[in-house]
Amino acid sequence: MQKHENGTKESAKDKIYSTFAAVASSMGYNEVHGRIIAALLVAGKPLSLDELCKITRYSPGSISLSLDLLELVGIIKKMKNRGDRKLYVKMEGDLLDGLRKAFLFKLKKETRSTINEFDKYKNNKEMKKTINILEKEIIRFDKYVDDLSRVKLPKK
Repeated sequence: MQKHENGTKESAKDKIYSTFAAVASSMGYNEVHGRIIAALLVAGKPLSLDELCKITRYSPGSISLSLDLLELVGIIKKMKNRGDRKLYVKMEGDLLDGLRKAFLFKLKKETRSTINEFDKYKNNKEMKKTINILEKEIIRFDKYVDDLSRVKLPKK
């Protein structure tokens, strides 16, 4: 077992969750998102906020904030049980589809931002040629992202 920065030992399960979280990070999520998803997948059932905090070793605030994004992209669903005040979370929808949506959203946002930035310099004679060359590539990339959005996901 390796030690965490806080001195606690890292178990094999922690390492596996970290590895899964790294994959989620490559798709535009952060580590806590990946750990939440891993915990829910492994549990195979809804988990309470307290359980997620214990499993992931993140604070309730970090978990709660991360759950909002995961719910927004349709990966999880938050709920409460009757007679119980605890917040529970369960996997919802298709994980790969949720990851894809978030990834494509991030790419589209970046291309829009870049084109908007280019627009600021279009009247600058010194930058006109540079902007035109780069803008053509960004537009080409944006079309490619549109094509990617139409690719069917593999079946489970």
